[in-house]
Amino acid sequence: MELRHLEYFVAVAEERHFTRAAQRLMVSQSGLSASVRALERELGAPLFVRSTRRVELTDAGRALFVEASRALASVRSAKEAVAAVQGLLRGTLAVGTEQCIAGVDVASLLARFRSEHPGVEIRLRQAGSAALAADVAEGRLDLAFLALSCSVPDGIRLLPLTRERMVLLCRPEHPLAVREQITWAELADETFVDFHTDWGARSRTDSAFASAGRERRVALEVNDVHSLIELVGHGLGVAVVPRPVARKPQAAMLCTVELADADSCQWEVSVAVPEGRRTTSAARELLSYLPATEKAAAEQAAAGGAPAGGTAAGQAAATGVRAPRG
Repeated sequence: MELRHLEYFVAVAEERHFTRAAQRLMVSQSGLSASVRALERELGAPLFVRSTRRVELTDAGRALFVEASRALASVRSAKEAVAAVQGLLRGTLAVGTEQCIAGVDVASLLARFRSEHPGVEIRLRQAGSAALAADVAEGRLDLAFLALSCSVPDGIRLLPLTRERMVLLCRPEHPLAVREQITWAELADETFVDFHTDWGARSRTDSAFASAGRERRVALEVNDVHSLIELVGHGLGVAVVPRPVARKPQAAMLCTVELADADSCQWEVSVAVPEGRRTTSAARELLSYLPATEKAAAEQAAAGGAPAGGTAAGQAAATGVRAPRG
């Protein structure tokens, strides 16, 4: 089984399209198709269900996708380990981030990395936290900046960065705008604008309403922060968002209302790194750019070592368990 065949297969699986996969890899579509057919013959099973518009993975394809992603990640790590011994930093750095993440300026971080390590190709994927966590666990991303609200998934370790309170965002004319604080139960009859369900902020809000024993109606689902702010601004609903979203210039004309017992519903931002295998040299270098209070914990956790010092952040980074709230 050739690594090139696995690389082509993974590209098609991720793009769900042969032409887009060929463009991404900068190879001919005929050559890519031939490699996939050769892989199918070798494995004795079809890997894709092909249609005129897109392709879908078969059961065999889904099983191979997980293992192929991990295998390619391991090969990449091996190459970069040899380069590191030679004093070089080369290869690819695959980073994921949820939109408008707090606690880290991802663009500035990547710009600094690019200027200091021009030999490394940077790839960036923006998605919801749940999808990003799966990508790190399965080897498609080296690390990701995300905000998970559930237990830590298998295959990743979380390095805590920051916590932010959730607040209510509404128009100045809304009856709730004059309130200094409001309970979750009092929001049950409101119409909500919110993110898709794999976003960390959405999961946090859903959990808070469930804990309060209340249901709510999310009438408008969006996949970006600015659309959410615009919809709230037009009076189409209210939104519960992390405080950094309410601080955005686009939200300056809206009102922010504090939530009672907000400490029980915080937006926790972390860096997700692989569990059970070493991070790449490029990923460890990027982690070293994080604030000094997190740097030691990040380096220890990325290397699979013990926590740095006795801090809650260090223990959380090394064990994958979040630090207790202060």
